[in-house]
Amino acid sequence: MTTHTTGEQAYATERETTEGRVFTVTGGDWDTVTEGIDPLSNEKIVVNMGPQHPSTHGVLRLVLELEGETVTECRPVIGYLHTGIEKNLEYRNWTQGVTFVTRADYLSNMFNEAGYCLAVEKLLGITDEIPERATTIRVMFMELQRIASHLVWIATTGMELGAISMMLYGFREREYILDIFEEASGLRMNNAYIRPGGLSQDVPEAAIKKIRDFLKYLPKKLKEYEKLLSGQLIWHERTQGVAVLDVTGCLALGITGPVLRSAGLAWDLRKTTPYCGYENYEFDVPTATTGDVWGRYLVRMAEIRESLKIIEQTLDRLKPGRIMVEDRKIAWPAQLALGVDGLGNSLEHVAKIMGQSMESLIHHFKLVTEGFRVPPGQVYVGIEHPRGELGVHAVSDGGTRPYRVHYRDPSFVNLQAIPAMAEGALLADVIAGGASLDPVMGGCDR
Repeated sequence: MTTHTTGEQAYATERETTEGRVFTVTGGDWDTVTEGIDPLSNEKIVVNMGPQHPSTHGVLRLVLELEGETVTECRPVIGYLHTGIEKNLEYRNWTQGVTFVTRADYLSNMFNEAGYCLAVEKLLGITDEIPERATTIRVMFMELQRIASHLVWIATTGMELGAISMMLYGFREREYILDIFEEASGLRMNNAYIRPGGLSQDVPEAAIKKIRDFLKYLPKKLKEYEKLLSGQLIWHERTQGVAVLDVTGCLALGITGPVLRSAGLAWDLRKTTPYCGYENYEFDVPTATTGDVWGRYLVRMAEIRESLKIIEQTLDRLKPGRIMVEDRKIAWPAQLALGVDGLGNSLEHVAKIMGQSMESLIHHFKLVTEGFRVPPGQVYVGIEHPRGELGVHAVSDGGTRPYRVHYRDPSFVNLQAIPAMAEGALLADVIAGGASLDPVMGGCDR
């Protein structure tokens, strides 16, 4: 389908139908990029990498201009995984919103939930009322999720650069963490476990035991990874001096997380602007000085070990207590109890609700169907996500639903670095550089 063109401005075609006006848009600026190029006489080649390419970490499309194997220009094209999560939040109550945000960056569910809930709690003015046990479990699960996310990065990047075995090992260890999440929430991913005011349910003792076993198990595996990769000549050649981005470049583009720390700046929101009591935990912020794929590998491996240290401290701090605020206008009257299918409510839980007073049953019904009201206002909360700063800007008009929730997702911001790293480099290094950013398109497009 062609477009109407006025000067340099191209517009989508339109036509009237019985259901209204329909627009047809073309894919990015492909037509303008390829216009006038004769493949027989011009050495410049324009190719699409993605959005189905397995090495673009999801449905990311890169329009590349090449001279031989050297990239002269790179255009990222996003939006192929757009799910409308932020817009959908405006049609659900504040608690139901957790079910949507957990699906954004699908490798960092707990962070999506925690950032959203911290913002809602800040609007409610109950930040200091969250029970200590709930906050400790939030930290524990966020750090488990950080490890799981980094394991996927090591696995997929290893596969893309030729270390196929790393793919199997990384996902094997991640399965261990997903088993823990399933034990606690009933789900392996998209957990909706962290809720405004606390948690959906307490951590069972079986999950705690699995976590303790995992703390002994993973360090041995990390040594195996390093034996496989760190001294390997091909791994050195594909990562050292590849996709370099220094501190100045990172700051100019808004890059955060391991990519920024690999350039030497120890910027970590857990230290600089602590939340969830992170100021009470002992851990280091790993950095490198190379600013390349190799440095990002070293930083992520070190971060896994620091997360293990934090998880061990959460186990020591875990004391019996409530996992939801006491305010019954926010907390559900009875906590969720899993049924035999691992998902729905147990019969005992339903009987407990039905056996309470009629007023309690009505209150429970209204709280679940309508939700609680949040005072009007707007807040911004930033947390340290596996890929950098995850920011949540939440706006309330005083109702039971968000007026607007916007996510500053690090995958979206960090993707700006791909042209800076790719242009002037070899086509093969586009794979390594893009992988080193660790983009997750569910968070980017959300």
